[in-house]
Amino acid sequence: MKKLTILIPAFNESLTISKILDKVSKVELISNIVKEIIIINDASSDNTEEVVLDYISKNNLSYSCKYVAHKVNKGKGAAIHTGIALATGDYIIVQDADLEYDPQEFNILLKPMIDGYADVVYGSRFMGGKPHRILFFLHSIGNKFLTFLSNASTNLNLTDMETCYKLFDAKMLKSLNLRESRFGFEPEVTAKISRIKGVRIYEVGISYFGRTYEEGKKINWIDGFRAIYCIIKYGFLRLYFLLSVDNIILIPLESNLLFSNAI
Repeated sequence: MKKLTILIPAFNESLTISKILDKVSKVELISNIVKEIIIINDASSDNTEEVVLDYISKNNLSYSCKYVAHKVNKGKGAAIHTGIALATGDYIIVQDADLEYDPQEFNILLKPMIDGYADVVYGSRFMGGKPHRILFFLHSIGNKFLTFLSNASTNLNLTDMETCYKLFDAKMLKSLNLRESRFGFEPEVTAKISRIKGVRIYEVGISYFGRTYEEGKKINWIDGFRAIYCIIKYGFLRLYFLLSVDNIILIPLESNLLFSNAI
């Protein structure tokens, strides 16, 4: 029987964490896939831990639910790293602890994987006919710009590189040496997963119920600059481009001693 591990990184999400756990609990996965939930509390300063432990103790959960807490705040990426290390599922997906993404759509991402077409599935907020909350113009421009840069460095044609909903074959994800501790996780994992030989990456449309900063949104312009840095570091600087008459030859930087420690 196949298992989906759902990683839930949380930082000061006491107002929404129980609601998202309710939503995840109600999801019935296709093909009799079972759930494993791992909640990673990234040293919240509110009562996130109390809410989570109370939820687990009061609900007769039919699935494995693990809780782990960082002693100091390390960032969303670091919380995801912790979850990946603990995951025992065949597939891994990240679920934010807010209410911006709908867990009922796990099955939309799982279907290409179950049908044998995909190894990785991204849930795009910019394709398909699902509902999307209208929010910030500059955020949408920034997201499209980051996706464009990422695509240019990976030779993919994603529409939403920054999406939270990324479904991975667990073995593939665990094989990656991931380093980014904050929101740089998204461009880093995209760059590194794209380089796995023969990897099959798909994209499906999902809904998006975004929140404002007053409602608790945490990503900011500094994270945008970090994303650009990560695209350059793990994407463009990862390969040398040598032009020839007939084609472009790609040479890994590791083969160049001057840059062997740069990436």
